[in-house]
Amino acid sequence: MEGHYFLSFCCALLFFFSDISTATDTLSISQSISDNQSLVSRGGSFELGFFSPGSSKKRYLGIWYKKIPGTTVVWVAKRDNPLTNSSGVLKMDTKGNLVLLNQRDSVLWSSNVSRTAEKPVVQLLDSGNLVITEKRDTLGWDLKKRLNRRLSSWKNDDDPSPGPLTYGIENLGYPEAVLRKNLDKYARTAWALDRMAFDTAVHPS
Repeated sequence: MEGHYFLSFCCALLFFFSDISTATDTLSISQSISDNQSLVSRGGSFELGFFSPGSSKKRYLGIWYKKIPGTTVVWVAKRDNPLTNSSGVLKMDTKGNLVLLNQRDSVLWSSNVSRTAEKPVVQLLDSGNLVITEKRDTLGWDLKKRLNRRLSSWKNDDDPSPGPLTYGIENLGYPEAVLRKNLDKYARTAWALDRMAFDTAVHPS
């Protein structure tokens, strides 16, 4: 079973290291997404919406590959605090923050944009990036830049909360990709990256 999670985890890693229109790919401040709705990137590569992993009845907000059979999830919002039913709503607040609300209108997750946008628009790009833009200015986050945090596997097929496998860049005399199981090194790969490439791939938090 561990091998299955490891394979799924590696598939997610491929998403982060690659530059990878039917439904809308944007969400404005006057719109929202409920459990039966989604955003689909313009080229149809990625979809954002609500899902239940495996046989679980809990609901999560996530992004997955649209064109791959099955549901290969590459990002989950607040995965340690799921929705208990299908009442979740994704919307933007008046400050331009993307927020996930439960049935009591309590905020489960927020994009935490540092400054207020006048005309914010959320867009799911065909690279898998979810960005908040104001006219030409990008205010939000880039999923690729989540490499400044360690990636972690799911606990199991039914529970996307953090599991034992983690992946990140460590400085072991030179930049190196390290996959760990708990605190133990599970695999390691030395990368020949110049400083510019390293700073691009792993931006300090």
